[in-house]
Amino acid sequence: MNTLNQIAWDDTVLPFQLDRSDIRGRVVRLDGVLDHILSRHDYPPVVSALVAEVALLTALIGPTIKLRWKLSLQVRGNGAVRTIAADYYAPESEGAPARVRAWASYDADRLDTRAPFEQIGEGYFAILIDQGQGSTPYQGITPLAGGSLSACAQTYFAQSEQLPTRFQLASGLSRVVGRAAQWRAGGVMLQTLPAQPVATGEGGSGEGGLIEAADILQGGESENWNRANLLLDTVETLELIGPSVGPTDLLLRLFHEETPRVFDAQRVEFGCSCTADRVRDTLSIYSAKDIRHMTTDEGIVTADCQFCGAHYEFDPQSLGFEATVDADGNPLSDSDKAAE
Repeated sequence: MNTLNQIAWDDTVLPFQLDRSDIRGRVVRLDGVLDHILSRHDYPPVVSALVAEVALLTALIGPTIKLRWKLSLQVRGNGAVRTIAADYYAPESEGAPARVRAWASYDADRLDTRAPFEQIGEGYFAILIDQGQGSTPYQGITPLAGGSLSACAQTYFAQSEQLPTRFQLASGLSRVVGRAAQWRAGGVMLQTLPAQPVATGEGGSGEGGLIEAADILQGGESENWNRANLLLDTVETLELIGPSVGPTDLLLRLFHEETPRVFDAQRVEFGCSCTADRVRDTLSIYSAKDIRHMTTDEGIVTADCQFCGAHYEFDPQSLGFEATVDADGNPLSDSDKAAE
């Protein structure tokens, strides 16, 4: 595979369908996007692995939804890794790239040698869908179970959507001849539709009574699903991460007997929605007394974006619902204060 083809597949999500099995799916490759996310934080390797997994999941799940604005994936636990969050922003226009960002918080002194997923402890896995102004956000929550964040996402789709889903992901530092080592990641998502809904009151065969694919599919659909999963089990880490194997070549290698059919790839780039105005809006709920507690010895209020690392500085008099000046330092009139 030549360098031009490698670059063409970097930071893309390729939709496909297995016509023989009636299964849909996606192949994702994150190169510059993931390196951009991780290079802005000095994460320990175990935390970087979790952030990479969440970024991959978000990039795979986002395009499956008729999304007008944002899909968020959040993981919260009581372990050393407290929070992992990622956002997928839908393309703003036809042909425009989607945008992804991700971030994690953790207690460095509590990290140990256990597997990455075990560093999270007990908690929950949540998917939030926000279609923008005028809509009510949707939130689906499932417990952390299954030994990986990928397994949690599979549980979410089986439990909340009754859609049998499978993720196979990989990430790591990769070095291409002539280029510096950087983070790369890749993955495959398989998904099929259930023949008939499961009575949720009956529970499932998974951990803690959670519903799994085997509880949803029957007969020929179950056979097709199991066969596609067995084929996906043969994938190798370097095939997922790339860059020497293109997504189309990977699909042919794995699923040539299932008659794979590909669709137009979706480009993905790093993108953050933070702005000074949005930070200001977030602080608008605080009183002047609260703002004083946030003010530094230098007489300013600072804020840093957890996702992109952007640094903001504000005049404390311009913040909160008792602000006396606007963002440019101009005194606010009584009518301006009422509007605030």
